[in-house]
Amino acid sequence: MHNGYAVIDLETTGLAPSYGHRIIEVGIVHVTPDGDVERTFETVVNPQRDLGPVHIHRLRGADMTGAPTFADIAGDLVDKLRGRVVVAHNASFEARFLHAEFERLGHRSPFKQASTALCTMRLAQEFLPGSGRKLADCCSAYDIELVDAHEALADARATASLLGAYIGSSRQDPRWTTWGTRATELRWPSLQSGGSPWTARRRSTGTADRTRVDVATDRLPAVDGGTEATLYAAVLDRALSDDLLTASDADQLAAFGREFGLPEPVRADLHRRYFADLVEAVWAGGVLTIQDHIQLERVARLLGVTDDELEHAVHSRQPARMGARSFSAAQQPTSTAAVEEEPAIDLGEGSIVTLTGEMRRSRTEIEADLARLGIRSAPNVTKKTAVLIAADVDSLSGKARKARQYGIPIIEEDVLEAALAAARKS
Repeated sequence: MHNGYAVIDLETTGLAPSYGHRIIEVGIVHVTPDGDVERTFETVVNPQRDLGPVHIHRLRGADMTGAPTFADIAGDLVDKLRGRVVVAHNASFEARFLHAEFERLGHRSPFKQASTALCTMRLAQEFLPGSGRKLADCCSAYDIELVDAHEALADARATASLLGAYIGSSRQDPRWTTWGTRATELRWPSLQSGGSPWTARRRSTGTADRTRVDVATDRLPAVDGGTEATLYAAVLDRALSDDLLTASDADQLAAFGREFGLPEPVRADLHRRYFADLVEAVWAGGVLTIQDHIQLERVARLLGVTDDELEHAVHSRQPARMGARSFSAAQQPTSTAAVEEEPAIDLGEGSIVTLTGEMRRSRTEIEADLARLGIRSAPNVTKKTAVLIAADVDSLSGKARKARQYGIPIIEEDVLEAALAAARKS
């Protein structure tokens, strides 16, 4: 058994510390080795410079009155991370900023290598095959609610829940123990606690307004090209989410491309594919507004997409349309008047299904019945999921949204029960 995990999320003034950007908020969640949340910590951090995209993270100069600097919290931060597996979603981003902040203080840190931290985004390639990169997309596969995105503690909490879901689905995996052992061997800088209190952000009842292009990045699919391409695409996601679409940001993207070892032709091709996926995700909302088009034009300029490519991408996409489909488990139900107009989905032995919503029977009972038919229940939706069983086929749950995104059929609980009853009689 090890000391558990420290899930961390940072809000920053921009994309890269090499361009002078700084940490402005830290959120940490301590998680037990079994994946349960223990305690949380948060503070705003005075970067002693402008705060960057305030309309995204909603932190303003007034919020920094009395806030500690990174130097003030560095000792406490080390105490909260030391001995635990440090976890983040897109851990290379957090590692890069933490390393730069410690280095600015004249101290070496374990974060010079991004692999020091466990990355839930990279683990998604294993636990959520076919899923996108962003935290919201990964969380939706498990129905994990992500509220107040772009607040460090909110994102850290969601990441902690995602980590817990991974652990819960693979408790016997020896790698969890291995990562815990490695964490205890890391060398941390010797820093005394500064005595400065951690200061939580001042919260209002409002939430940040997100553009439809920003929301669309939550639904972008995985990219081909290996880990380097995925890390680079995650930088693009963040640039669009933070509305960082200026010429200087293009320079930063080029620097990231070089860091990840992506030659210019490879990066240009990735830009075109990324932009096409983005346009399709925006179109999924059913209409392309003038504001959407203006935003996409800015993205196109950032990514070096030509006007002809922009117009082709925008006008060749149409909103997706999906209809309901029915299902049969082992046998088609003898009475399915409500679904006779649609073709059945046959679930054979080895099929994977997922449940969402409050069922009339307990999930344990339902999963046991499915197991007797050789059908496996999974807690999350991936492209391998054959069908999503819902208490409400019009569910707005994350799992339902993910199923619709993947084109996975959603069936009602009653259809499932009819199929199970027919199977029991056979």
